[in-house]
Amino acid sequence: MAMAAECHGHIFLDGVDLRRASALHRGGPREDVIRARLAALAAAGVTHYRDGGDPFGVTLLAARLAPEYGIDYRTPAFAIHRRGAYGAAFGQSYETLPELAALVARAAEAGADFIKVMVSGLMDFAKGGAVTPGGPTGEELEKLCRLARREGLAVMAHVNGPARIALALEAGVSSVEHGYGMDARCLALLREKGAFWVPTLTPVANLLGRGLFPDAVLQGILDRQYAALRQAAALGVSVACGSDAGAGCVPPAEGFRQESASLAALGVEHAEADAALFSRFERR
Repeated sequence: MAMAAECHGHIFLDGVDLRRASALHRGGPREDVIRARLAALAAAGVTHYRDGGDPFGVTLLAARLAPEYGIDYRTPAFAIHRRGAYGAAFGQSYETLPELAALVARAAEAGADFIKVMVSGLMDFAKGGAVTPGGPTGEELEKLCRLARREGLAVMAHVNGPARIALALEAGVSSVEHGYGMDARCLALLREKGAFWVPTLTPVANLLGRGLFPDAVLQGILDRQYAALRQAAALGVSVACGSDAGAGCVPPAEGFRQESASLAALGVEHAEADAALFSRFERR
């Protein structure tokens, strides 16, 4: 059977309401909910799933259950973010370098397949897509990547904005997630470093026509992302298919099909990159 990979998803989310979805697991991971979502993924044909982490242990339990559903499941256990910056909904925070080192060790001990770090904030669509501030310093990112390599783990980076994308790539991350605002320097770094780009088109595309934000703003953001992806393809950058499944307006089990269709419409091949990504994002 052909590989059907969701390279960026959140099994603890429901595609509608983050607070409601999180509340289900505050007393501990709900196995019934996890099994229902794994079954839906299997029914949709998903064979490989790379999660973005959560603060409740949901993805760790999902990774243990996933083989029953024929799914190769990869998890960072939890995402790591700088205290006070974006990321609390997905993991654990640090303030000092020793705390950062302790989180990397904790993830590895918990059975993480890779490390996830939140390098920037979110795009604020009400402000034209400006990226909210915050995130680790270059020194902190470099330390995290060194520690991850020592554990035999790749690094997944949530990041938007050209300066932050470049910072992440120069520090040594293995994949750029979202990557809105990618410029020529970032694309060159992606190629030079051999990192993957998972552009998550679906969360923005699925906001169109809902009246939540101006469609002209959303379409402009997408058009710039499309243009960067075409440039990436021309440069031979490895682009993988991840829909941000479970995020707002992204169907938890079906988002990967929409993401794949969007990449195909742009002429961006991803099958080989998907397979290579899963090969790299496993414990060595």
